[in-house]
Amino acid sequence: MLMPGSDTRVVELRVHGIMGTTAESLVGAVAAVDVAGDGVGRIVRPADRLRRPGPGPMLHTDGRSVPRTIEGYLWSGMTSGGVGKSTWALLFPFVLANMAHWMLPPVPHDNRPAAALGLVGRSLLRLAALLLTVLFVTQVAVVSLDLLAAQCLAPGSPCLSSVVPDWLRELRGFRAIAGLLPATLVVLVLGRVSAVTWRVNAPPLPSPVPGNRPRRMPGANLVADPDTPTLRALHTVAGLAVLALLPAGGPFAASPVVTTQWLVGLSVLVLAALGVLLLDDPTGASPHRAGRWLRLALGKVTRRVLLIVSVLLVLSTAVTQDRLPTRLTGTDITIEGTAAALVVVCVLFGLVVMPAAWIARREFWAEQPHELRPWAGGWMSPIMLVIAALLGGGFGAGIAIAVRKLLGSQGLQLPSGYEPVTLLWGVSAAFALLIGLLLGAITGVHRWRNDRRGAQPPESGLLHADAPPTDQSTATRAWRNGRFQRNHLHHVLVACGTALAAGAAVAIWMRLRDFGPPEWMGLFSAVGVFSLGFLAVALMRAVYQAIRRPELARTLGVLADLACFWPRESHPFVPPCYALKVIPELTERAAKHLEDPRTRVVITGHSHGSLIAIVTVARLMETLPPTARERVGLVTAGSPLQWAYSRAFPSVVPHRSLAELHGELDGRWRALCRGTDPLGGAVTTWRRQVYDSKMIGMGFRPDGSSGPLSPAKAGESGALVLGSDHWLPDPQLQAVPGLRWSPGVRRHSDYYADPEWDEAVAIAAGLA
Repeated sequence: MLMPGSDTRVVELRVHGIMGTTAESLVGAVAAVDVAGDGVGRIVRPADRLRRPGPGPMLHTDGRSVPRTIEGYLWSGMTSGGVGKSTWALLFPFVLANMAHWMLPPVPHDNRPAAALGLVGRSLLRLAALLLTVLFVTQVAVVSLDLLAAQCLAPGSPCLSSVVPDWLRELRGFRAIAGLLPATLVVLVLGRVSAVTWRVNAPPLPSPVPGNRPRRMPGANLVADPDTPTLRALHTVAGLAVLALLPAGGPFAASPVVTTQWLVGLSVLVLAALGVLLLDDPTGASPHRAGRWLRLALGKVTRRVLLIVSVLLVLSTAVTQDRLPTRLTGTDITIEGTAAALVVVCVLFGLVVMPAAWIARREFWAEQPHELRPWAGGWMSPIMLVIAALLGGGFGAGIAIAVRKLLGSQGLQLPSGYEPVTLLWGVSAAFALLIGLLLGAITGVHRWRNDRRGAQPPESGLLHADAPPTDQSTATRAWRNGRFQRNHLHHVLVACGTALAAGAAVAIWMRLRDFGPPEWMGLFSAVGVFSLGFLAVALMRAVYQAIRRPELARTLGVLADLACFWPRESHPFVPPCYALKVIPELTERAAKHLEDPRTRVVITGHSHGSLIAIVTVARLMETLPPTARERVGLVTAGSPLQWAYSRAFPSVVPHRSLAELHGELDGRWRALCRGTDPLGGAVTTWRRQVYDSKMIGMGFRPDGSSGPLSPAKAGESGALVLGSDHWLPDPQLQAVPGLRWSPGVRRHSDYYADPEWDEAVAIAAGLA
């Protein structure tokens, strides 16, 4: 490690987390100004009254003061603000299906069975995503083509009679165009959304320096998928083909007269399904695999031809359809057939992931403590796909129910396949209520017993040993609540998936038996209708309010912050991934500062920003020469890396990769933790306990290994430092001159104002 000289300076490069922040809050100043970036990704510094950028406060360490420059990267503009970003919430089922890809278990190196299972699993996931798109388009057609055009606008119908006269309803092609045009526009808009990408305002990263990367580093597979344009084209043409087939009875119906339109539409649909099955994962592509030649065959020219053919097919359907019937039977069989195919694919996908997770367990986490192993044993991806599928189907049914209610006509009929959907959601709501009551009762009893026994988390007892009794009691309750939320969030997700799957099983069983629900189940159907309508109206209202009042858009932005971090993989109809822009720009900015040999760069990440920070530092460790790597440090605060990201996404940020990065940094990774923080806990330590009034535990060591650590030491601010984790007292023990005072429990906020922050930055910079 290079010894600091008298001219050493530190650049602290901050990255914020979810819910965004202001530029002033990020850099801890009353004013801030942009110093780099393109307006979408902004790099800001503190500013004076004349809006001139200035350095940050001096960094005091070991009896000396070191100049410090504070910069912050603002990326929240990519996930919130504006009408378009507010409507991204409507794509949430697609986003979950895409996220399921990143939750797949890792594939061991040189393991052919695992590689084959991974290839089949990714193919099934892409097929499920395509079926989800087809189901969504069909549900849009139920509203525009069936409810509105075929039924509501039928000649002689009282529905909207004061708005649309009878002579217009009888006009040739009017009803078909009125029904097909909105659905076609929806499909084309989805394709347009999936074509949007953020322009990277940085040169391409250089190749890794030989010897810099012993094994895999965190986020190594976060790359743009070259198959995205092909997937986008296949999903678009599949949606248009379904629209063209619906007036003819749908793709699953036996057409009495096999017309050219029906054959072309069915051929396009089959081609799209085969295409998504054969496309390969770019991280494992090789010249002899199907994805290679298929990507060449479906080039720009081929994709444009398919798109033109699909659009002409829809137009020809609208023109040749002399008069729409008063009820489209094609929607019934299309919805039921697509839903059935989606259920089969989800089941097959779950069966394939089971042995893949078992192989990954033996290779990667069999010897790890239980609290570090992936959620659901690495089987979280099928659970997420089931939630995405049932949310997508339920949301479409809810929109149709809400539209029928708004039209105010009792004669409008929904597809018969919607009856099992309403029953599904009614039964799921009952299961969710039962599970919620059971978990609530267990939680209440557990907390009551702890209160009776006066049980206190060991870390909290040491941190607040000298605090007043009221502060000790407040800290104890906050520690318990925060630990409970961190330990059981995945159980809530599993419970939601279980409740929805149980409701789906009941609905499918009744449908296969071909009988309607008995009278005693009428209540469940009514609850399902209410739940679906409430879901659709609430989501649409949230989008509308976010458009009218942009300050409310941050609420929807939370979903985008978490979900849009992941590049498009299994589903192309998702918002653009901001990580592919933020990480290269942060890496380039840090490398530019490191060109000065006197400069040390500390990248800090709060909350979700810690994930961005570690991937950025990993890229720097790969591409920088050794002399520059020794001047890079990392500070994470309120980070969910250990309890959430490494367990939910074991192939992206596996536990081993975090240990390797910790070893590469040689002690220059510091993590600020609060037990009261429900979103951020321990990062580099686990199995903590108090023995002989000292906190001990397991954790990462500076050499990259893991094992027992030396007992925690108390810092000047009252924090306990165990390994690389700095446990902060919360509430803060006392006010510190020169720092903002935050009374009460701070939980997930105000890490920058904690007196331990500067100490962690100094250690990460190699100055202490």
